[in-house]
Amino acid sequence: MTDMLAALLLGVIEGLTEFLPVSSTGHLLIAQHWLGARSDLFNIVIQAGAIVAVSLVFRERLWSLLSGWRERVHRDFALKLLLAFAVTALFGLPVRLLGWEFPETVTPIAWALVLGGVWILIAEHLAERRPERGEVTWTVAVLVGLAQVVAGVFPGVSRSAAAIFIAMLAGLNRRPAAAEFAFLVGIPTMFAASGYAFLELWLAGGLGNEAWDQVALSFAAATATGFVVVKWLLGYIRNHRYTGFAVYRIILGAALLLFMPAGS
Repeated sequence: MTDMLAALLLGVIEGLTEFLPVSSTGHLLIAQHWLGARSDLFNIVIQAGAIVAVSLVFRERLWSLLSGWRERVHRDFALKLLLAFAVTALFGLPVRLLGWEFPETVTPIAWALVLGGVWILIAEHLAERRPERGEVTWTVAVLVGLAQVVAGVFPGVSRSAAAIFIAMLAGLNRRPAAAEFAFLVGIPTMFAASGYAFLELWLAGGLGNEAWDQVALSFAAATATGFVVVKWLLGYIRNHRYTGFAVYRIILGAALLLFMPAGS
């Protein structure tokens, strides 16, 4: 397989898995085991492609929040997004600086996939027993911010899964509303995380000797694939539960534990 084709596939995998509740980290770990490990810069750039994708999907919603700031409903929602992001930054930055993060190797990621799948089944069951509610509260905003920090510490948890299902348990149990809030919060969160990682890499002199044609191709693939996946997911969850994703996570995690070397 050529390096360009491998880069294309990695971009597609990132776009497919970044916003589904299945863990992009786990899938890229498996893919790079077979397609070859990539640089930190490569991984930062393809994640940026996924962020661009979700920003394009929600471009009208983002514009309405900016242009409608004077309207209370838009202002309150925007402030709750900012609060969730602020909580993530407040707790996430010290965690990053102190290096509190599990290694991105098979065993912790596999267990995170399995336990995350069980968590999804339990969270959705509990949320469905309550009256349907689509309003984002201040409590939801704070808990979503904390959930993103947890997802950053434990690779394999999935940022989108952590945010969506903590929101549902906290009362935002209408699936499309929970997904929308989680995705919108993810835009500044992921841009900030990618920007911080890029800055660290630049200061360490780690931007040289990169195959920029492969980086560009993978970025484009992640953007295009991510756009399609987010649009599809938002339609799918209007009438379907997340059960299939939970089962998939459990099966994938078990397969990783059984068939891949623990230190890979």
